[in-house]
Amino acid sequence: QVQLVDSGGGLVQAGGSLRLSCAASSRIFSNYAMGWFRQAPGKEREFVASISFIGGTYYADSVKGRFTISRVNAKNTVYLQMNSLKPEDSAVYYCAASFQAVAGSAENEYTHWGQGTQVTVSS
Repeated sequence: QVQLVDSGGGLVQAGGSLRLSCAASSRIFSNYAMGWFRQAPGKEREFVASISFIGGTYYADSVKGRFTISRVNAKNTVYLQMNSLKPEDSAVYYCAASFQAVAGSAENEYTHWGQGTQVTVSS
């Protein structure tokens, strides 16, 4: 079974940075898209960023220019570098994996999900 483990969340001051990591248990996901979503209390889960099997990226407008998604296929790992963090970025962040080569913002494009890692940005 494919498992995703996301990590790297924590408490950071506004304007600061965090890097989230997501490790996949199967190398097969080196050939497919992966993404990040987030969910704040009382809100629906929203798309953050995705990366295709060859490294093409797609970002939500709210994070474009501040966040960078990347992958290291040899490590079966995807990263989300978050810079210039704002309090409104506070949420549980979830890594997701797709069997598609390219995936966008729709949750149903993803088949496997990490357990979530909490990001809290203080003012």
